[in-house]
Amino acid sequence: MSVAMSDKKPEPWYKQGWPWFLIFFPATAVVAGFITLAIAINTWDGLVVDDYYKEGRAIVQTLGRAERARELGLTAQFKVTAESIRIDLSALDPANVPRMIHLTIAHPTRGGSDQLLDLTGEGGVFEAKIESLSTGRWLFQIEDESRSWRMNGATYLPTETEFRIDSSGS
Repeated sequence: MSVAMSDKKPEPWYKQGWPWFLIFFPATAVVAGFITLAIAINTWDGLVVDDYYKEGRAIVQTLGRAERARELGLTAQFKVTAESIRIDLSALDPANVPRMIHLTIAHPTRGGSDQLLDLTGEGGVFEAKIESLSTGRWLFQIEDESRSWRMNGATYLPTETEFRIDSSGS
């Protein structure tokens, strides 16, 4: 019995297809892992609230404050100019209109543009100088000094310079 020997030398491993096919999938996973790591390091997605029960109670209190404003029948008429703001606040019973309010003017996406103002007024009329507000949607929040009620509203400046916040929801 004789065995014929082939004169062909086997090809090196790197010239064959199967090793590259088998290396491809783990190599892809390693590259994707590094990309994911880079994204995780370079972006911040906020923190998960560790005391969710306390946060939930705060939300309920906020809803209660809006309900309190509704009970008082509060209405606020705003007039915004480039450098000032005027608020005419009224209630079902004029005795429920406070002498001092807290006004928060906030931009939904630019936190550095927010303004917090304490306004004192007579007869429900509150006026103050403000920093110039850029074009876009702005959120307005009014609270009394003791923070027992709250009213929220929004407007698009400079198109809507006069707007109304009605606590009754209409």
